[in-house]
Amino acid sequence: MQLTDLYREVILDHNKHPRNFGRLDPHDAEAKGHNPLCGDRLTVTLQRDGDRIADIRFEGNGCAISVASASMMTEAIKGKDRATVDALFQRVHALLTDASASSADLGKLASLSGVRGFPARVKCASLCWHTLNAALAQADASSASTISTE
Repeated sequence: MQLTDLYREVILDHNKHPRNFGRLDPHDAEAKGHNPLCGDRLTVTLQRDGDRIADIRFEGNGCAISVASASMMTEAIKGKDRATVDALFQRVHALLTDASASSADLGKLASLSGVRGFPARVKCASLCWHTLNAALAQADASSASTISTE
């Protein structure tokens, strides 16, 4: 089996059997994402434990790449701290847009590398990551707006 076939299988599996699919309640933050070119829509909900993502879920509908990317993203970031998540976002973004980017140590996320050959599909694969960033920004704003007079 060639690597491209293996990558295709990973994407198909995560599309047919998405991990962490559904709404997380209660949650600390929520963000909605929409890709008007493809019609993908998703919502990311997450719970944090300090700087760590304790749990994350996504719901919505979209193309196979969008759903698979969201499924793999939730698996990859659950339990990770913010700095690790930010670094992973940068690596995945580079993987999707830069042919010289390395997929080493990305695990299943490396299967998204084939998307960069189809520029219109890059937005499908990156939608969940941008939505995650919006949810984290909301969570940061909520925790930053907590004021104590003690």
